[in-house]
Amino acid sequence: MGEIIDVINLSFDYAANEILRTVSFSINHGDYVGLTGYNGSGKTTLIKLILGLLKPSSGKILIFGKNILDFNDWKKIGYLPQNTSTSNYLLPATVEEIVSLGLLSTKKFPRIITGNDKNKIIGILNDLQIADLKNKMIDQLSGGQQQRVFLARALINEPELLILDEPTSALDTNSRHIFFSYLKKINQEKKVTIVMVTHDTGQIGKYASKLLYLEKELMFYGSLYDFCQSEEMGKKLGSKSQHLICHQH
Repeated sequence: MGEIIDVINLSFDYAANEILRTVSFSINHGDYVGLTGYNGSGKTTLIKLILGLLKPSSGKILIFGKNILDFNDWKKIGYLPQNTSTSNYLLPATVEEIVSLGLLSTKKFPRIITGNDKNKIIGILNDLQIADLKNKMIDQLSGGQQQRVFLARALINEPELLILDEPTSALDTNSRHIFFSYLKKINQEKKVTIVMVTHDTGQIGKYASKLLYLEKELMFYGSLYDFCQSEEMGKKLGSKSQHLICHQH
């Protein structure tokens, strides 16, 4: 099915500060890309540019073959932002209601949740092992449970591309395992293309098929195998950090 994301000579400046410099890469259908780099390296800015939330200073971005400035088929993309918080919700809502928002966003008037929709919601809650929480209020849940609810909302429309920005920072070990295992499943079985911003390099090395290392410029993009064999990245990061990502403890 070809390229899902094509970034071409992308630069972005904010208030005279250079955030990204001539970044180019392509992400293909079925890729699972771990996007990493130090704090302030431009990772979240890159995601916001890909989602059309910011406009490039120069260069261009193609999504599903279409210029991001003209793209409007957003149901193809699921997004789990950084620091998802229950404070985003002005009214109390149950887990089932939160997940249903992902379906309502793509419906035409009248926007109602059908019996089939409810079955779909239960199915994804089961997959993420939180079906027993469907009638709980979202603010009654732990951080890890909340994050799985928001992931369910991002996935309920079966997007072709899933973008996650530091999704595991609030998760305990068990929740992180469930979270990563489910992402690996939908990537391998449903060929959902995944782009994940993460500092959790020890985990992403287990699951991602590619690594994109950003320091305002693109420092590395390729397979985990090539990253692990790269003497240049070993010198830049130090062999200990490189081995952590590659699980060569």
